[in-house]
Amino acid sequence: MSCSERKPFPFKIIPENSETQKMIADAFRGHPNGLSSCNQWGFKLSATVADAELEDLYNYPLDPSDVWVMSPPKCGTTWTQEMVWLIANDLDYEGAKTPLFPDRWAFPDLDVLSDKEFLTKELTKRLPDFTGGKPTMLYNAIRDPPRFVKCHLPFSMSNPHLLDVCKVVYTARNPKDACVSYYNHNRLVRLLDFTGDLEMFVDLFMRDLVVETPFIEHMIEAWNRRHHPNLCFLFFEDMKRDLPKQIRKVAQFLGKTCTDEQVEKLASHLHIDNFRKNQFVNNHLAKKLGFFHPDRGDFIRQGKTGNWKNYFTSEMTETFDSWMAEKLKGSDLTFVTELDEQD
Repeated sequence: MSCSERKPFPFKIIPENSETQKMIADAFRGHPNGLSSCNQWGFKLSATVADAELEDLYNYPLDPSDVWVMSPPKCGTTWTQEMVWLIANDLDYEGAKTPLFPDRWAFPDLDVLSDKEFLTKELTKRLPDFTGGKPTMLYNAIRDPPRFVKCHLPFSMSNPHLLDVCKVVYTARNPKDACVSYYNHNRLVRLLDFTGDLEMFVDLFMRDLVVETPFIEHMIEAWNRRHHPNLCFLFFEDMKRDLPKQIRKVAQFLGKTCTDEQVEKLASHLHIDNFRKNQFVNNHLAKKLGFFHPDRGDFIRQGKTGNWKNYFTSEMTETFDSWMAEKLKGSDLTFVTELDEQD
């Protein structure tokens, strides 16, 4: 089958039962219609997703000059995007003074992760010039190459030729910190608007009843592809432990050469203290437009490994550890959940 031949999406969309849908709608105001499951590990999408949208994503246009960043949410995606964009663009710090999205990066799967009714209502309310327009996915797809593409879908739901055509940087993170970060993110963003407490969120996360879950299957699938020459697999924890080393790794992967001075400057630019102050990565525009709850922090938070210990009770930790162990059975993927030292 040629890359140009359109391929059918190989999975099915399965609606949740009415009781589960009501529970999800009550817990997440941004998903008033609940969620749908894809029969690929029950991966969760918006209930308003259409088969044609998933087929469009499965046939997303590829060009050898494109660079992708893939990961589950809150696993260091934004951090990796800024690093990758700057390395690929020869450390153009002036060019980086514009928002990651929508200016520098496409986010093609945004539409299938958002409730269309709620999204349209929020966009109409907060963007006076919004008139409906083209779906975000289509808008991002028509950009001229080279494209920088961020995607939270797993490899199996993405274009099957992706790794044969494009370079992909994948970032994984230990599920405990990722879960806590995703909890805060779902509380912050009005398009998600989680109304419950952490204990409830962790329970839903482990039951794969939050949009874009499950995380662990997503990461195992990428981990099993890690030896592909077009895939650079990173761990959030390795970036926290030795960011310059990971910068050099990505630079080599992208065919770029950085001097020690350039690596040091980029590491400083990406340091969490500076990253938080960077309006172009910290979604200041979205905050200004009211897409975030003003009293629930910022898009970029602490960026630490082991922060889960400040949230989990001993009972939650025990339950989560057992759940992780079960999910990881048969895989050699392991996670670092604490660091003695980190930037």
